[in-house]
Amino acid sequence: MSHTLHFINGEFVPSASGKTFEKRSPCDNRLMGTVAEGGQTEVDAAVAAAKAALHGDWGKMPTDKRVAMLHAVADGITKRFDDFVAAEEADTGQPHHVIAHAFVPRGAANFKIFADIIKNVPAESFVMDTPDGAGALNYAIRKPKGVIGVISPWNAPFLLMTWKVGPALACGNTVVVKPSEETPATATLLGEVMNAVGVPAGVYNVVHGFGPDAAGEQVTRHDDVDAITFTGETRTGTAIMKAAADGIRDVSFELGGKNAGIVFADCDFDAAVEGIFRSAFMNTGQVCLGTERVYVQRPIFERFVAALKARCEVVKYGRPSDAGSNYGPLISQEHKRKVLSYYARAMQEGATLITGGGVPDMPAELREGAWVQPTIWTGLPETASVVREEIFGPCCHIRPFDEEDEVVVLANANRYGLSTTIWTENLKCAHRMAAAIDVGITWVNSWFLRDLRTPFGGSKQSGIGREGGVHSLEFYTEMRNVCIKL
Repeated sequence: MSHTLHFINGEFVPSASGKTFEKRSPCDNRLMGTVAEGGQTEVDAAVAAAKAALHGDWGKMPTDKRVAMLHAVADGITKRFDDFVAAEEADTGQPHHVIAHAFVPRGAANFKIFADIIKNVPAESFVMDTPDGAGALNYAIRKPKGVIGVISPWNAPFLLMTWKVGPALACGNTVVVKPSEETPATATLLGEVMNAVGVPAGVYNVVHGFGPDAAGEQVTRHDDVDAITFTGETRTGTAIMKAAADGIRDVSFELGGKNAGIVFADCDFDAAVEGIFRSAFMNTGQVCLGTERVYVQRPIFERFVAALKARCEVVKYGRPSDAGSNYGPLISQEHKRKVLSYYARAMQEGATLITGGGVPDMPAELREGAWVQPTIWTGLPETASVVREEIFGPCCHIRPFDEEDEVVVLANANRYGLSTTIWTENLKCAHRMAAAIDVGITWVNSWFLRDLRTPFGGSKQSGIGREGGVHSLEFYTEMRNVCIKL
């Protein structure tokens, strides 16, 4: 049994009210521990600490020293790699290879990458003519935006939290993090690393709790929070944007997706099957960038459906520590109920069930966990709810298409526009498709391959703004112009 505390002003503290909430294992629903439930008192304290730190040692720290400190944070995460992996596995239930090979290493990299970017990216300067002939010099400087409210999700909690905290701190801001109530562990553990490497108190703060009418909403509505960054569902993003309108605060959102995978007949067939399998079923389908709509060119449609079905039916369910386990549970019982409701709705709407569609037969010690089967449907119209709405589970609908223009229309006929993955050996087709699909990121013959220097974000109802490289600096800093008359 563990008891997870808030991390405020460099100290681990309980809630003033004494309130806590339960944290249960996704694998077997056993009670793992309790988490301090924060409210306005804790949010006020965290924001006050963050604001004070801006005017203390952190705010006065030279860029080179700040960069070195963030490198030390990354190294501190690596030194405690096993602790971060164990904490993330316990919270999410996902397989060891996903956490250890992707999510935790990327979390550490987020600090180094953005620290190096802030040190090396230049700003603008111009010499201009003036009527007296002497001229003037204009140059830009970057200043931190202030206190950043970070509302982070549960599906890749450490990676996605540090994806925001890394650049925010690199730019000289301070942060108040409200992690998902489902995954409190790694955000808290990071506080130990911050203290160990000497990050000043108040720079990094964590308040646990819930969203609406609770800690999450209180962070977004706080007068002294200067900007808000959020990853999660579009409905919550809408509420945060309304809250941010008071005070005209900046927002950066990565929101929902109903991403399309497009497979042409000339693809590398085996690579395409494996790529679509990963994009639809990795992390038990709980990936914003995941594929829930698949369009396959008709000559290979039947073969592709059969191959993806076979791939799904050899997954090995189990705890992260189980040898060979490669498929975990959903995050919670509540999310399991949501996903299963969509499974039932697909059949009500007339889907042909190719595989899955329910709950796997698990050993007795795991039957109370949030397990669902990887699921494939065909035969539904584009108007079906499971084709239009984000499910955020391990499922996809596959539809045949004939022509390139046809599949562009199908892929774009959705309110979301986060990502797509395209599989073809025709380079001209790949370029045409990448330009035609209305999304923030397109992968060709790959998926989830990320260079952190490149822009990342969604279009339409999938988000506002871009993160990555200099694009993160644009959100986490204010650009100021200085004009010097010569």
